[in-house]
Amino acid sequence: MAELSGDRPTPGPAEERESRDYSSIPFRIANSRGERKSSVDVREDLDSVRPVADLMMAAAHADAQVTESERDTVRGLLCQLLGVKILPPELERHLRDFDPLRFDLRAGTDAFRARAKTDSRRMLELVRKVCDADRTIDIREDNYMLGLVLALSMAPDEYADLVVGESAGINGPVKRLMDVLLSSVALVVLAIPLLLIALAVKLTSPGPVFFRQRRYGRGAQEIGVLKFRSMRALEDGPQVKQASENDPRVTKLGAFLRRTSLDELPQLINVLRGEMSLIGPRPHAVSHNQHYSEQIVEYMLRHKVKPGITGWAQVNGWRGPTETLRKMVYRVEHDLYYIQNYSLWLDLKILWLTVFGTRVRDNAF
Repeated sequence: MAELSGDRPTPGPAEERESRDYSSIPFRIANSRGERKSSVDVREDLDSVRPVADLMMAAAHADAQVTESERDTVRGLLCQLLGVKILPPELERHLRDFDPLRFDLRAGTDAFRARAKTDSRRMLELVRKVCDADRTIDIREDNYMLGLVLALSMAPDEYADLVVGESAGINGPVKRLMDVLLSSVALVVLAIPLLLIALAVKLTSPGPVFFRQRRYGRGAQEIGVLKFRSMRALEDGPQVKQASENDPRVTKLGAFLRRTSLDELPQLINVLRGEMSLIGPRPHAVSHNQHYSEQIVEYMLRHKVKPGITGWAQVNGWRGPTETLRKMVYRVEHDLYYIQNYSLWLDLKILWLTVFGTRVRDNAF
């Protein structure tokens, strides 16, 4: 592997790390085939786990900076594989002695095949969790995932949802040009209606006209997403309750704005600033992002592209509260489909369905 830099040693004495309980690390797998658990509850012996540990540690080192969340995720997943609460000292030492400069992916996968009891698909799920543990998207981690897929000789249907290759042009100049032109025209044409909505929000309930909520953009970088205020509460903390039907927090005007999606129009400014696109996966509140990234293994892949004001999931009816994990699984499935199948014509189709479609209004509370 290439020379690494920025690898921070784990602080604190080794004895303290070896006695830490990692059993609470969440690890639940869900994909387009429904909700399911991976093989993390399989009790494996130390010899069969070591090659798994090496492949996961190599993933942690792939982006040249190992974070504490990546280290803890590796330890937590290994504890779950072994069915223990505390990582055995010999495996802790094995992780501590791991040298990325001496690691060979081909030899590592050969050792995995020879000794590990986990199958290739589940191995890739483990590695995906490690890559996304710091909630960032990095091309070097993607390249490692692709290298692992090749080394394991996996078929496309085994990894397509875990290693998503973005379509050509989805982050390119043509899409950006369309964003700038259409959002500029929309802001000019809608200037008077926007002013009237802002005045109505101010006059009908106390509070600011706009609500700015922290969400994640491309590469999981934090952005401030603008909306017309539609609620009496301005939630943007560690817990954000999703809006529901007849939600008492929603104002009378806010209910109309949300049902017609007019509350989203200020995000045209986010598009002009380059933080969002007209079309893309809808961004979620930071707290929701953190929750679902722990529940759905492919969730963070949504952040390979800019978030959108509308998207393929929304025009297909996957909008609104996600009171069950399955609903979010389907939303992620549609987002990944869009990333893999982007075209200018697909964007235009989504815009058309956003304005004239019927399913886009489903669950708009």
